[in-house]
Amino acid sequence: MDTSSENLFLLELLEDTRATKVRNKEELAVEAKAVAKYLRISPRKLKPVCDLVRGKDAKEAVAILKFTPRKSAGLILKVLESAMANAENNHDMDVESLYVAEVYANQGPRMRRYKAGSRGMANPRLIRTSHIGVVVY
Repeated sequence: MDTSSENLFLLELLEDTRATKVRNKEELAVEAKAVAKYLRISPRKLKPVCDLVRGKDAKEAVAILKFTPRKSAGLILKVLESAMANAENNHDMDVESLYVAEVYANQGPRMRRYKAGSRGMANPRLIRTSHIGVVVY
């Protein structure tokens, strides 16, 4: 799959969800969310990069992800930028003051493939997929 069709595929997978209201101790905060589903990378490879940006300012998180040399950093960056755009366009939030509240990489469905093994047997391979979610406020 070439990069342009891969980017188009990833953009189609990004799900924009409505803002949900969360009760803080005294105030009502609006949060913006973005989710990418069925990405063909295992959650085990995504989780260390998620830990890098969780709890950071959005601009700082973007800078960290841009200079992290891993495939998972690029995928998380796309979802983070989508969440920031949702916050700005759908909820009239200030992009400069956004905070990355949650970043998670959950397990998606596993595809079972088989590879030829010794003595005429078939050895199963699990192709793991992930769901990435980012919540900013």
